[in-house]
Amino acid sequence: MNRVVVVEDETMARKGIILTIDWSALGCVVVGEAANGEEGAALIERLSPDIVVTDVKMPRMDGVEMIAKLRENGCRAKFIILTAYSDFKYAQSALRLGVSDYLLKPLKDGELEAAVRHIQGQEEARESKAAKEQDMPVLRLNPVKNTKNKYVEQAVQLIREHFREDINISTVAGELEISEGYLSRVFKKETDYTFTSYLTLYRMKKAMELLKDCRVKVYEVAEQVGYSDTAYFSAQFKKMTGISPSEYQDRSR
Repeated sequence: MNRVVVVEDETMARKGIILTIDWSALGCVVVGEAANGEEGAALIERLSPDIVVTDVKMPRMDGVEMIAKLRENGCRAKFIILTAYSDFKYAQSALRLGVSDYLLKPLKDGELEAAVRHIQGQEEARESKAAKEQDMPVLRLNPVKNTKNKYVEQAVQLIREHFREDINISTVAGELEISEGYLSRVFKKETDYTFTSYLTLYRMKKAMELLKDCRVKVYEVAEQVGYSDTAYFSAQFKKMTGISPSEYQDRSR
């Protein structure tokens, strides 16, 4: 999941961003918050988030100064700037610092979510291009649709939180206190995946991330993504990517 930090000096605005956005549906989790640029810079350097949502005008250090400092220190996070109309031209200077997007306050419904999805889409495209250039297999896990079915949302969240464990549709349905058949039907309808295919694909994407560290053994990766049988894991990995885990690891060197 993408790790997010929110930097905003107005407490209500900051809490609104954190609490009203369905971050889990975006494949994100908020890992920290700060009330000014100085605190934000220290927090971002410590947590290394993927995405930062930040105001421009803040006490002690403004958003543009914060981003400039972080870029000088090698920070590669994606930044979304929030700005009032009066700050618009000032915020434009942030584009030179590689800011991904800037949104005008007050935010419209769905605007921040769209900015996050745009960043994720760009990152997926970049990874796909790099993989193609390196002749590496690519697995795509389409984001879950905006579903109103709470059981599907909860099932996806349980997969993301417990994919390392021995879970299946039966255990998840039991956790949600619904029938396995009902969960199977609504999950397929809302996500275009069967429960098992979503779980397997999610595990394999995580495995590909882990295999890029050539110090990690294949059996260790198998265990970390929920497979006690390394041979079965390897067979599933090759079925989905066309190459074995060890070959994928060799190509990642």
